Amino acid sequence: MRKYLLIILIAAAVLRFYGLERGDTVNDEVFYAFRAIGLMDFDKAPDQTTPLEWFDPNIPIWTNLSFHDHPPLVFWAEHFFMNIFGESAWAFRLPSAILGVASVWLVYLLGALIFSETAGLLSSAFFAVTLNNVYISRTGMQESYVIFFMLLASYFFLKSLKKENYLIWTGLALGLGFLTKYNIFIMAPIFLIYLVIYKRGYFWNKKLWLGAFLALLIFSPVIIYNYEMYRAVGHFDFQLSYIFRQPHPEWTSEPGKEIGTLADRVKNFIPRLISTNSWLFLILFAVSLLFLRNAFLFLTFGFLVFLLLVIGPSYRFLTMLTPWMALSLGGLTAKWRLNRLIFLLAAILLFEIFYAWNNQIAYYPKGPIPWLSSKVRYENYNWGYNDLNNYLEKELVGKMPALTFYPKYQFLNKLQDDALAEDRRRNLEPYPALLVYYGNIDDGARLWIFDRLRFYHAWPIISLAEYEDFAKEKGTDYYIKSGFKNYYFMLSSNIVSSAEFTALIKDRAYTGVLNKRGDEVFKIYKFAI
Repeated sequence: MRKYLLIILIAAAVLRFYGLERGDTVNDEVFYAFRAIGLMDFDKAPDQTTPLEWFDPNIPIWTNLSFHDHPPLVFWAEHFFMNIFGESAWAFRLPSAILGVASVWLVYLLGALIFSETAGLLSSAFFAVTLNNVYISRTGMQESYVIFFMLLASYFFLKSLKKENYLIWTGLALGLGFLTKYNIFIMAPIFLIYLVIYKRGYFWNKKLWLGAFLALLIFSPVIIYNYEMYRAVGHFDFQLSYIFRQPHPEWTSEPGKEIGTLADRVKNFIPRLISTNSWLFLILFAVSLLFLRNAFLFLTFGFLVFLLLVIGPSYRFLTMLTPWMALSLGGLTAKWRLNRLIFLLAAILLFEIFYAWNNQIAYYPKGPIPWLSSKVRYENYNWGYNDLNNYLEKELVGKMPALTFYPKYQFLNKLQDDALAEDRRRNLEPYPALLVYYGNIDDGARLWIFDRLRFYHAWPIISLAEYEDFAKEKGTDYYIKSGFKNYYFMLSSNIVSSAEFTALIKDRAYTGVLNKRGDEVFKIYKFAI
């Protein structure tokens, strides 16, 4: 059995690690990774400011304990990996991929515990190759962490039913999960109801309460953070203030909360499942539900579906269902006469491998939706932003800003001063460059490509609108007088440039930035004065 598990884990690793840097940085992963670089709770969102902006320059020490919209563990993990491997999509996605493979192993352990070792192997095989988990394991979003800690806590919990010492380990796993994302709190009622039904005596067991105390102790940084925030401004963090319906004048918009009515969420549930899983996986899962006879899995499905109807069935949230779907499917296929149906099982797994590869590793999927390709590919599509980022990194390597623009916040000024001091320590070449961008640029890509270089590395990167405002306020020769000599004007190829932009570049030649399909996506007008 071990050799089969090893093969499954190798397949899971290939699907998660190969070409991990592929896919543009355009989804929510950027809003975690950008802040994770310096563990700085700022992402240039004017409608959702943070305590660092509220209290600058006298920022309270408690703001270091968490972030205004999420617990800190994902930020800590991505910070650690980027410190080692550098600021790249590969580096901040790496912990998600590692946890994705580890989750495959946990599904095996859970399947063996709930059903049989054969069921555990089959469950892990389905989970290793199905699109939904491959997708979430290849992004820097929180759900890969959430899935791992859900599975780890569930494994310890089920083990505790026979060995009560695992109650303490359950508390440890839950505490780390709570530090990842508030969604993991859904596991607490699942465990409690299961104990009410099957192990009521455990409520008198001190190890249960020791585990609960350990979970709260691990989660205490977030508790302290919210206590201090409430004292300072009268409400909790972004997520908790939304849950408790607290007024929060600092946040004039609520991104991610536009989930529609309950009827909308119910209506979208199945179509979005279809958009994020292969049709074959979904059909087999639906059949497996007819034969499912496990109370823990039923409770888990019930509470997760309830959670998804509350928070909305977005693509990323639906990934929380996938391991339990794989376990249900593994329980069914373990009942097959595998010696007779081995070729059918192999064909199913090969199709799932193809479907995951086509929709997550291939630069552009081939075939019609949903039979061969999936809408989930647009969550990290190869538009060409990565290619623009590669161009800029090659242009600026070995150089440091000779001039910079200082923002209004002192914590950002200090960040830029520290970056410049580090550049001087490394004896980099001063480069008097000004970079100006113009066009329909995704917010996530803008944050990662331009604002990362601007705030963390002090490069003077501004939008065309900002460029024109400075020129109107300080004169058209302001930039030349300031000492800028090398100019980069970056234009999205999918727009017609304005007359003002055309006048700025004066019919100069440009370098085209191509995406992986060979389409020109940006024009770079580079010249010296």
